[in-house]
Amino acid sequence: MSAGQAGPAHSPLVLEPIPSLAWPRLLKLGATGLAVDFRDRHRDPALRKRPSAHALDPRLHQPIFIIGSPRSGTTFLGACIGRMPEVSYHFEPRLTKAVAGRVYDGSWSERRSRRLFRTSYSTLLLAALHGGRRFAEKTPENSFLVPFLATAFPDAQFVHIIRDGRDAAVSHAEKPWLTAAAGGAGRRGPAGEPRGPYPRWWVEPDRGEEFMAVPDIVRAGWAWRRFTEAALEGLSTLAPERVIEVRYESVVSDPMATAQSLGEFLGASAAGQEGLRAGLANASKTSVGRWRKMLGEQEIADVEQEIGPMLTRLGYATESGTHVPEQPGPGPEGGPPRMSLGEKRRAD
Repeated sequence: MSAGQAGPAHSPLVLEPIPSLAWPRLLKLGATGLAVDFRDRHRDPALRKRPSAHALDPRLHQPIFIIGSPRSGTTFLGACIGRMPEVSYHFEPRLTKAVAGRVYDGSWSERRSRRLFRTSYSTLLLAALHGGRRFAEKTPENSFLVPFLATAFPDAQFVHIIRDGRDAAVSHAEKPWLTAAAGGAGRRGPAGEPRGPYPRWWVEPDRGEEFMAVPDIVRAGWAWRRFTEAALEGLSTLAPERVIEVRYESVVSDPMATAQSLGEFLGASAAGQEGLRAGLANASKTSVGRWRKMLGEQEIADVEQEIGPMLTRLGYATESGTHVPEQPGPGPEGGPPRMSLGEKRRAD
């Protein structure tokens, strides 16, 4: 597949500077984000909701964070949760997405970060006239911010969706976000991030040049590994009632069981449970195992060299090894391992 294209070896691309995040830039991101949020919510009839009974209540009650690597199913799962009448769903807020790197590396204080996140979310809630509903969003970069978010929003719940990293990599490499071909064009993503093979803030500091040089498909797999391991590490210290792990493959193979477990975790109303079932029923079975058709033997070997240990940890069989039983992420310190949705169904 074309996803195997590598970055230039002899004429390395120069990383374009990320725009500063001074107040004018932050205000512009916030205003643009409000307009985009309104547009996106009204594109999907299932997400259109009447003003709530407490439309102008800015308080954030039990927010829901859907996290996971890009192209792991966060968009689909977020839209399904957004069908719940008690939820106000807001995709990927541009303002908080743009500052995620500053929060992660500590260049912003926790107080400043907390104030911006809470203000941004409350503003989106009020603009939608959804006060009193549970705020929900699905920014993948939040996978790196779990400790911060868990502290800033003590009653928040986290839904972590995990997909086979090879399928996620194939889907990711089909987008221009990290591809070598997108480099040098000066195009940027919605939060201002340059498109191309450039090392992002989440890439290991000592591996930036390597990140630019590897094939697109490996770079996409690299992203899956970093987002997944960050989410697992951050979630491991939280109480079980705050976290649920959802396997993409389970969503596809048994959407009704997934809806039941997810609804129970979120405390869904009867209408909310019905919304989850209606949304998850649209899961596409053709999206599982695409990597076997799309990747050549060498590409599979290259990807598994980068993400193989994480695939094995999560119970996905690799081409170079044997399948191991599904291993859930670690539970809270001192507690038993956290159960995945698949394990909970088997236990029941």
